[in-house]
Amino acid sequence: MLSCQRYRFQLPPHLHYLNCAYMAPLAREVEEAGLRGMARRRDPSKIVNDDFFVEVDALRERFARLIGSSDPRRVAIIPAVSYGIATAARNVPVESGQNIVILGEQFPSNVYAWMRKARESGAELRVVERTASGRPTPGASWNRRLLRAIDRNTAVVATPIVHWADGTRFNVAAIGRRARAMGAVFVIDGTQSIGAMPFDVEKVAPDALVVAAYKTLFGPYQSGLAWFGERFDGGEPLEEPWAGREGSSRFVAGQIDYVESYRPGAARYDVGERSNQIQVPMLNTALDMVLEWGPDRVQEYCANLLEPFEEVFREAGFELEDRAWRGAHLFGLRSSRGLDMDKLAEALQRDGVYVSVRGTAIRVSPQVYNDRADLDALAATLRSL
Repeated sequence: MLSCQRYRFQLPPHLHYLNCAYMAPLAREVEEAGLRGMARRRDPSKIVNDDFFVEVDALRERFARLIGSSDPRRVAIIPAVSYGIATAARNVPVESGQNIVILGEQFPSNVYAWMRKARESGAELRVVERTASGRPTPGASWNRRLLRAIDRNTAVVATPIVHWADGTRFNVAAIGRRARAMGAVFVIDGTQSIGAMPFDVEKVAPDALVVAAYKTLFGPYQSGLAWFGERFDGGEPLEEPWAGREGSSRFVAGQIDYVESYRPGAARYDVGERSNQIQVPMLNTALDMVLEWGPDRVQEYCANLLEPFEEVFREAGFELEDRAWRGAHLFGLRSSRGLDMDKLAEALQRDGVYVSVRGTAIRVSPQVYNDRADLDALAATLRSL
């Protein structure tokens, strides 16, 4: 069993921060890694050739280990989900008469690129909404309708693992099987789940997995990672950074050889200047921390934290998705009494409880730095209303 990890963070003692889905706080060790990286820049003469490659390749290895990939070369270093999704969209052939399947109210970074792809190709953008017959449906029904939306004309399926607004869980293994059976490319945004929930990329077998690193991976802002499967071998990157080419280390040494070939695997999809001497050490340190905890233990910790409060929330007049169809680390509370969500969030903040309003839900996202006192504070405010 994982114990509370609050000692590794510098959260104010009376702050009930249940908002990791918004942004994770920096752990002490991650902050220290950033400070060491900044100190290195005081004297750039000490930054040598290997510094542009060794730590970046270590980052690929850590992320591959976290998601169960046997090949770190399939990992790309990206600055944001939008960058990784745009890379995928550029390299997926879509024709008029086909469709692209996404979810209603999905995070924009995994929507806009597909909107453009559909518009430019003449394909249908098929949106599977949360509601059916005018009413919100539970996660089981939403999953069934998503699977039915994938057909022989589907070119792309782009979904999260859990919905960013309320933590609704999607059976990505089943979605992947359906997509493969229909010949569709399957792209996952794992931002709100990788690191907090068990995930095996080789079992789920998506074609691409894209993750922003500043939430459940506890890394710095403007950092992310992506895994690209065989469908993207030989694809066209968004940029042409020098470090993505074969023999690029010679360029740092002063030898300029312009070559057509890229480094093996997904390095061609790396963002330019991916060897950030401040952010890369921070993210490596953060991934070490997440690997130490283990996504299964993080999910177990959050589930144990939440379980005693599920009935409390319902008695206070809030609906909660069934356990099988939500993450314990991210869930939505919807008022069955028609309370104003924005006013409710203001009341929570006055009581030192920080959550987010997303659509019709109060989004609560506990993590390993939270304890029972944080959930007690949340429940007390909800009961008072």
